Amino acid sequence: MGILEGKRILVTGVLTDASIGFHVARVAQEQGAEVVLTAYPRPTLTARTAKRLPSGPDSPPPVIELDVMNTEQLDALAGNLRDSGFDHLDGVVHAIGFAPQSALGGNFLETPWEDVATAVHASAYSLKSLTMACLPLMKDGGSVVGLDFDATKAWPVYDWMGVAKAGLESCARYLAKYLGPQGIRVNLVAAGPLATMAAKSIPGFEGMTDMWPKAAPLGWDIKDSDPTARACAALLSDWFPATTGEIVHVDGGIHAIGAY
Repeated sequence: MGILEGKRILVTGVLTDASIGFHVARVAQEQGAEVVLTAYPRPTLTARTAKRLPSGPDSPPPVIELDVMNTEQLDALAGNLRDSGFDHLDGVVHAIGFAPQSALGGNFLETPWEDVATAVHASAYSLKSLTMACLPLMKDGGSVVGLDFDATKAWPVYDWMGVAKAGLESCARYLAKYLGPQGIRVNLVAAGPLATMAAKSIPGFEGMTDMWPKAAPLGWDIKDSDPTARACAALLSDWFPATTGEIVHVDGGIHAIGAY
């Protein structure tokens, strides 16, 4: 029996098998959960990737198209989940982040508000909108886990995505405050840099990936998403029944020593 036995978990952000969301879904299935995926912008790619999960190509998890910036799709999510056989949820994984190129790579002083607004909407406000869209199916409480990147520092090239992550961290605390009485825990996992498609799209991000394994007290493998996925699974489980509004760092220890 795994720590997620019998639980139903919604996982966002699965595009390829390099996506952090993919590894969270994989570990969740290995730990006994039934998983449903949301997909954007390429549901067909997510559906193909879903066949690589432990459930296998013959019984992949359902895939529901969802743009977290689309109000109509958010409003339809609960109904679409019920239609897919998910009449309740025990957990939600927010593995979503996006910023236009102008908001990254050293362009901080020149980024127009419209692009900043997109980054904040897609990467921070979406935690609230996704959670509220799933709330009708979480009548018995549950766990919301978001993927974070330490927002206490001004990282090279991360720019407005760093600001958006700071918003994500604050959003998680407020959700924890307001949803705690309904038995819903909201926590974040702040991972070190990983070799995902999203990371590769950030100009100059390789500077952090080169530095991190050398500076982290425990070392760091940018190709290994398993530690991050395990932390998410633990927070989704019943092993943290009194923990909410927390940020769990899975970064080899960089956050503790202030080196970059």
